[in-house]
Amino acid sequence: MSTVIGFVFGTHLGNPWTWMQLFHAMMGTFLIASGTAALNQWYEREGDGLMHRTMKRPIPSGRVTAASALIFGIIISLAGFLELCFAVNLLTGGLALFTLASYLFVYTPLKRRSPISTTIGAIPGAMPPLIGYAAASGHLNYEAGILFAILFVWQFPHFYAIAWMYREDYARAGIRMLPVVEPDLDSTARRILWFSFALVPLSLAPKFMSMAGNVYLVGAVLLSAFVVYAGLQAATLRTLPGARKVLLASIVYLPVLYGLMAFDS
Repeated sequence: MSTVIGFVFGTHLGNPWTWMQLFHAMMGTFLIASGTAALNQWYEREGDGLMHRTMKRPIPSGRVTAASALIFGIIISLAGFLELCFAVNLLTGGLALFTLASYLFVYTPLKRRSPISTTIGAIPGAMPPLIGYAAASGHLNYEAGILFAILFVWQFPHFYAIAWMYREDYARAGIRMLPVVEPDLDSTARRILWFSFALVPLSLAPKFMSMAGNVYLVGAVLLSAFVVYAGLQAATLRTLPGARKVLLASIVYLPVLYGLMAFDS
């Protein structure tokens, strides 16, 4: 989804594109993202076996061996990288490879050391729009940067809410998410609220940078207010249902915002 919206804006510069180009961008991204997820599950297989929310994943449940998962993850990651490099362009392949490397070799091991991992992990998490934009245009510009910034900031209320909801699970596996390190939840609640507010100007930026029109503007204002309201409730009440509302608000926000962008771009 995030790759496609980047591709949509990359076509606005008048660059010629084909449906096969979009197909290869989507398939290559699908393969390398899936490979990254598989390799991450291979790396975190012991911790996954300790958490209720992950113990039924293929490796800890015994349905897939660790060796098979490793081989599978490497093969489909390599296939996705090669497809992006040779069927799309080298910039797209390079961005995808950076996403995989920063996720697996920086973010994943950092999760057991410091809550700053959430910030670091938001970088590869926000790369898909750049991959899509580069696939369509062959380069990056401020439009791609705005799409990256929206997705980067969106991840903080989304993942802090998840960490809040499953902090006991994370603690059991030794993953140092912010609610685990600071169990009073003050920092988590504040950051959910800060980043919810930070989404407001970023959500409006596509309109004022001539990327989208007034229909998008109205929708972006309403969506931003929805997320901020959920963030205010979570920060004020400090309850598990409040964190769940933030998660649900973030899940609604992103696909609807992307739909408005595509419709009114």
